[in-house]
Order: sequence, then structure tokens, then C-alpha cells
Amino acid sequence: MAIVFERPKSLTQAEFHYCPGCTHGIIHRLVAEAIDTLGIEGRTVGVAPVGCAVFAYNYFNCDMIEAAHGRAPAVATGLKRANPESIVFTYQGDGDLASIGTAETVHSATRGENITIIFVNNAIYGMTGGQMAPTSLPGQVTQTSPYGRDTKTAGWPVRISELLATLEGPEYIERVAVNNVKNVNNAKRAIEKAFRNQVEGKGFSLVEVISSCPTNWGMTPKQALQWVDEKMIPYYPLGVYRDKSKGV
Repeated sequence: MAIVFERPKSLTQAEFHYCPGCTHGIIHRLVAEAIDTLGIEGRTVGVAPVGCAVFAYNYFNCDMIEAAHGRAPAVATGLKRANPESIVFTYQGDGDLASIGTAETVHSATRGENITIIFVNNAIYGMTGGQMAPTSLPGQVTQTSPYGRDTKTAGWPVRISELLATLEGPEYIERVAVNNVKNVNNAKRAIEKAFRNQVEGKGFSLVEVISSCPTNWGMTPKQALQWVDEKMIPYYPLGVYRDKSKGV
């Protein structure tokens, strides 16, 4: 019987620790599939952050390095410059990348570092209990905004893809989602492109993935996927924000 579906070679046999309904597992698979497709497993180095994906080094069949909170782009820059033949990626959440790591993200982007960043945006701090994140939506209820995010005091959510697209350095920036089959397929294409850009030496690529967090949103997995469609995507529109190869 022909095999039509199997675990990517670049994923280990370890069971994910993520909550039921969390879409980190889908994103992990897409990253692993991109590595397999491009045949770069033997020279790929991943940088794991602080956050829900802190144990990412258990799941990817490649060399992994743990970075201090928010510093993954700086660590990735050092790795890539020290060994240009390596394919280096970071895998970061919104609390890691869009809060304590904002400077590292912006400056690696403006320098056009030839690295790949996978940015998971679920609009909340997941690992630490559900506090308001820089990406939490206006009015969103979290542990630290029980009456909803008040933009008068907490400011507006940060749109990272749009922000980075104003810089001259990035090669490719796209926002995708993984809440339905169509969006997962688009995310797969975008993530593979981001890795291929690095293989071809084109420079900085970031894929922002709109993700769900049923546990900290206080929803069922099905409700969380619907909330992505109804609330998150309208505020964080999907699409390509920078693609120099296409003049965007």
C-alpha cells in the first residue's frame, strides 16, 4: 500500500506538550516539511525562544540553540554570520518577538540578515498564564485586562508585518493563518518560500502565522478557530507585505 501521509523526517518522535487545540503543532509540521522539501536538514540550525515553544528543540530533527527571551534574532544573526552555509531559523511567539524582542527583530530586519523568522501570533501570552500581549486585540479580555484591552491606557496592538514592511532591509514578509485547510496550504507555501529565500541568499524573511490559543482564550478548539476568522484576521489581514522578487 502506498504511503500518502507520514511524519516529516525533520520532526522527531517526541510528543508535543502543547494544549489541546493549539496550532503550534501544525506550524511545526509546516516548518519541518519545508526543511524536508529543500533537503537542508543537515545544515539547518533552529533557535528556540522563551514561550510556549520553549521546548522546540525536542521536536525538530536539526541542531537547535536556546536563546534568552526575545534575543533569538540576535543569536540567529551570530550563527549565520559565523557559518554562512548554515540555514538558520527562529521560531518565536508574540510575547517573545513583539515585546521584549522588538529591537532585535527590527534591527535584524533593517540589516537584511539572511535568516528566516517564523513568528506565531496568538494575541496573548500563552506560557505564563494568559496576560495581555502587544498583539492582544482592542477589547480583548485577558488575565491582565479583565475588562478588555483599553487602547487609551494600553495602546493599540502592534502589527509586526506592516511595521517591518516599512523598512528597506527585509526581502520577504507575509502574514498567514492556520485555522482552515486553505490557510494551512497558504502557510505551507509561505514558510517554504521564506526558507528558500535564505538558501538562495536573498536576505531577511519573516512569516507571521496567526494562531489560536483555546486554553487562554477560554474557548473550545472549534470556537478558537472561528475567533481567528471573525476577530483576528480582520485586524491582522493576511497577505504579502514585502516581496522584493516581485517588486512588492
